[in-house]
Amino acid sequence: MNDKIKTLLMGIFLLGSVWVQAGSVENETPPNILWLTTEDIGPEIGCYGDENATTPVIDALAAKGVKYDNAFASAPVCAPARSSIITGMFAPSLGSHHMRSTGKFPSALKYFPQYLAEKGYYCTNNNKTDYNLKYDVTEIWDESSPRAHWRNRKSADQPFFAVFNFGGTHESAVNGEAKHLQIIEDVSADLLISPDNVSIPPYFPDVPDVRELWARYYNNISALDFWIKDFLKQLEEDGLAENTIVFFYGDHGAGVPRHKRWLYDSGVRVPMIVYAPDQHAHLLPVKPGTTTDELVSFVDLAPTVLNIAGIDIPENMQGRAFLGKNLSPEREYVYAARDRMDERYDMQRAVRDKQYKYIRYYDPAKPFTQYMNTPEKGAIMAAIREGEREGSLPKHGKKLMQSSKPVEELFDVAADPYELNNLSGDPGYKDVLQRMREAHKEWSAGIYDAGLIPETILRRWEEQFALPIYNVLRTMDLPMEEIQQVAMANDPKILKKGLNHPNEAVRFWAAYNLGNEEKNTGYQQTLPFLGELLQDPVPVVRLAAARAICKMSSPDRAMKTITDELKNEDEWVRLYAALVLDELGETSRPVMENLEGVMDDQNKYVVRVANHALNHLQGTSNVVR
Repeated sequence: MNDKIKTLLMGIFLLGSVWVQAGSVENETPPNILWLTTEDIGPEIGCYGDENATTPVIDALAAKGVKYDNAFASAPVCAPARSSIITGMFAPSLGSHHMRSTGKFPSALKYFPQYLAEKGYYCTNNNKTDYNLKYDVTEIWDESSPRAHWRNRKSADQPFFAVFNFGGTHESAVNGEAKHLQIIEDVSADLLISPDNVSIPPYFPDVPDVRELWARYYNNISALDFWIKDFLKQLEEDGLAENTIVFFYGDHGAGVPRHKRWLYDSGVRVPMIVYAPDQHAHLLPVKPGTTTDELVSFVDLAPTVLNIAGIDIPENMQGRAFLGKNLSPEREYVYAARDRMDERYDMQRAVRDKQYKYIRYYDPAKPFTQYMNTPEKGAIMAAIREGEREGSLPKHGKKLMQSSKPVEELFDVAADPYELNNLSGDPGYKDVLQRMREAHKEWSAGIYDAGLIPETILRRWEEQFALPIYNVLRTMDLPMEEIQQVAMANDPKILKKGLNHPNEAVRFWAAYNLGNEEKNTGYQQTLPFLGELLQDPVPVVRLAAARAICKMSSPDRAMKTITDELKNEDEWVRLYAALVLDELGETSRPVMENLEGVMDDQNKYVVRVANHALNHLQGTSNVVR
């Protein structure tokens, strides 16, 4: 660190340095709570040991606060992650796990700022919501807008909870040069890193375009540092610094391939720092200026804020408070989920403790990197695709282009922080694998994991029962263990039996998984039973059966089932039908006209998938929004 940055660091703001032993102060003044959040960054920050980063303000905050080395998003993309933050619940338990899914929130439950408001807090949000649920923002916040600020409260004596979100680190500000230049325009040149000096992760091709974007990423973080400085200065100006607890965290990993949208630590491990002034330091579980390896999840944020505000934590919240009085034992695991990312389904689940990470791929037949419209527009993704064509990808980058995935991955993240060495097949880790596998299954069953139910079925059940899926899953007599068993099965006997199950989710997974193993003789013997499912009353079950038949046998009798569903009134059925045709590739050539017929579909995801399929079949490179 050069002398100029050291001087800047020392003069940024005054933070108390006296630690009061936990429980030694009974403070009657409720603390103000300020969240400074940002988008699309992992812990690529100076205080986390990253030498590429210039972040003196954040580093100073960490030096006087508590830095969490093991803080994790509950999903590797914004909307499901923010759904967990605002509710204190895992998105798959609410049906808000698919990107842009707008599930229903149970009317009997509350978003956590509502509890703060009842306690007398002035609650503001500036200004990102993106909660992936149907909600009325005026019921959650006193104000949610680009003008929202604690300074708008009517009385200076009213405690506040204020959220400010920085969008300058979003993937759009990395991929887009004009936006990036706007973000960094006030950052002095000597605080910026050049593409020549930036360190590249081992799975990226070391080419100029990648270096340029990775440098932009770090330089946007330098702009974030100045943004945080401004809010800390405002607290000082308003005389609020000594009564305000400050949280800083990112919403998930960097907006580049293998980070955002991925369950590796690069996608879900985030920076998190909490600073409490002297009079509230007793609410910290460790001494200020400490780095802790305590496992913290996004579902813990809501109960933590309620706890430090002296509010009882509602029973429906699935996290635990990590600040305040009467803390429960630290969690043993954190969990994360990936489901539909924009136009592509790929159900994945992760469990992590302090040493190991377990990932379960529910759809291993899909490639590691499916074509998705948004990330494919970035220069790093383009460089990866070009490297694949030229055969120049680095060793650890080749995995990203594999056409399928393992069923499970296990990493010793303490020894292998980039998660490059899959230990799931190593006999020496058999017991660890089994322990983590069981932790995943227990968690999934315990939250009534809605990812096990196809999206079209979830939304239909909500309409049919006039209830949020959270309530439906807990009031219907659903065979959740059987659904999970068949979803994770590759035994043709189990799958064949599942084809006749009364529950449509079981039938879906049975047919779908049979389609993933079409070359196996045992699977071929299920063709007659799959044929019967072409008449199933549930469209997505018919599609799963048709997909399997097309991959195992002659597609003639099944293709009409698929093309018929392209016209279904349910947009998620249409999306699934388009995805099947895209996956089938050349097999879909006779029905190109049907794909062309949905290029004006109201669901942009259907259009994206159909366009990709047509580009492949026609040798074109048409671009859609």
